[in-house]
Amino acid sequence: MYLDNIQNVQSSWVTQGLKVLQMGLRFGGNDVGSVMLEENVVRAAGTANCTTEEELRRIIRDAGFKPVQRDTLYTTMFLN
Repeated sequence: MYLDNIQNVQSSWVTQGLKVLQMGLRFGGNDVGSVMLEENVVRAAGTANCTTEEELRRIIRDAGFKPVQRDTLYTTMFLN
């Protein structure tokens, strides 16, 4: 499938875990969900994935990509 009208696809890790995050990046995702300070909805459903900013950076690098912090408008804030 080719989605030419969608600029950004987020690979989520909160519900599926970090390995699925890496797979999502390898299959075309170009955004990663952030570190959750407090996540109650997914936890109430029985899933308890958590990570740190440093671990997210490592996971992104291990998948072959360069982590970049962005704002809500997808403007690059700084390179990591």
